Amino acid sequence: MLLKRIREILEELHQHRIGIEEAISRLRSLPYEELGFAKLDHHRVLRRGFPEVVFCQGKTVEQVRAIVEAASRSGVTVLATRATPQMYEAVKEVVSHAEYYEPARMIVVRSKEEEEARGDEFSPTAVVISAGTADMPVAEEAALTAELFGMRVIRIYDVGVAGLHRLLDHRQAIEEANVVIVVAGMEGALPSVVAGLIAQPVIAVPTSVGYGASFQGLSALLTMLNSCSPGLVVVNIDNGFGAGYFAALIGAHMRKAWNEGVKRASGQ
Repeated sequence: MLLKRIREILEELHQHRIGIEEAISRLRSLPYEELGFAKLDHHRVLRRGFPEVVFCQGKTVEQVRAIVEAASRSGVTVLATRATPQMYEAVKEVVSHAEYYEPARMIVVRSKEEEEARGDEFSPTAVVISAGTADMPVAEEAALTAELFGMRVIRIYDVGVAGLHRLLDHRQAIEEANVVIVVAGMEGALPSVVAGLIAQPVIAVPTSVGYGASFQGLSALLTMLNSCSPGLVVVNIDNGFGAGYFAALIGAHMRKAWNEGVKRASGQ
């Protein structure tokens, strides 16, 4: 049914009954792949610019294996978050080139076509900062997500406010970034400090790291939401993926503006 609908749209375009923009609009709303227990949205990349990402938590090993196998057939990079080693071993049986990143708890199936198409084009930079070593799993989730979706990533870990001189030693790298992700638990003060020092947008990620009064990250979340430093946005507790995705969206728009500027400069 999907191939038939695509053929119909292309025939209408070829016969000039619809224009290019109308064809793109119709392609964006094409059906998903029905797996019985999941509906795989192959065309999300047309609507959002990035393919659908698999959230593994709450799914069975067999479900994750089936979803990743089906997604990998579409030729896009496949990212599965909150994955266990057992899930990876099952995926590896059906997708041999799958990779597992243990600190980030992610399964990745890289698309060679996408990497080759990206080539040497302009890559915006994201700096990912963690307050403590215990925040690294969430920071790595953010960093890897941003990298897979086209960002150049610099990692600066264990530079929390208890030793602020550690952060200041990296000030030049932070100031040269296009977007900064700051991951912190405990009292969650670090994003406000960073946002007060630089002009770039800051994405704050509260983590559930901390003692009882941190309320599994709620304390850090409220601190970040109440920040007096402008230019700072906050994602959910432990949501490194959300931060990396948002940073990649910023990067994608910067890349688009860059490419359009190059075309204008060359007279195209």
